[in-house]
Amino acid sequence: MNLAGGFTTPQSEKSVDVPIAPLKVLSLKEACVARLEALILSGELHIGERLPPERDFALRLGVSRPVLHEALVDLAGKGLVEILPRRGVFVSDYRRDGSLAMLTSLLAHHEGRLDPAFFDSMLAFRLLLEVETVRLAALARTPAQLAGLLDLLAREAAADPSRAALLTELDFDFHLSLAIASANHVYPLILNSFKCVYTSLTGEFFRRYAGGQVVAEVFDFHRRLVAAVAARDAADAARLMTATLEHGAAHLKGEIA
Repeated sequence: MNLAGGFTTPQSEKSVDVPIAPLKVLSLKEACVARLEALILSGELHIGERLPPERDFALRLGVSRPVLHEALVDLAGKGLVEILPRRGVFVSDYRRDGSLAMLTSLLAHHEGRLDPAFFDSMLAFRLLLEVETVRLAALARTPAQLAGLLDLLAREAAADPSRAALLTELDFDFHLSLAIASANHVYPLILNSFKCVYTSLTGEFFRRYAGGQVVAEVFDFHRRLVAAVAARDAADAARLMTATLEHGAAHLKGEIA
């Protein structure tokens, strides 16, 4: 193929599946939110500390007062600050007041990775949620939901094992489909609510092991899980989900900063 300037590229050259996030220009409010999150999560702004008056604080941050106020409202929604009329804005303890939105903020603060303690917390949470989810799925799944799971297995089998981004999406779809099959309306919503953090971890896993035996082992776990769900064997499904999550954690553990 002829390119501008006379350069050519071989017709048989194969594209490489490298997940690249699109460029994003932060608005002033988003940049202000990110800056304040960093100050709070780093401990530069302490829990219980009162922030300067908005007019003074906006001047120090180099933004307008309305932009700062919108950023503070966002932070209050995440549980990072508390806005008390006529008293001021105070730094909150996100462990007491934070929401699931904090997961994304914590991930951004660690530049896309979770610290070891938070990684362990995520694993414990997934074990609690997904072992129960698959147990219920084995009991409640419908024929259509089982057919959907079998279709996902076929898509996994046909997928290029070197395409990490595709593997990450297929893996999330698999776990979400099990959550939907549980017949619990809340479980899939919980899983979706931290998809960004979930796929950040699994994305790192598949980037590291794409094309290797470890990915084949993951898909084998998926096949066995679907077999247990098809047989309505709740106990075996729960056991296999535990093994699946522990398998992934064991391969990622040494890479967590």
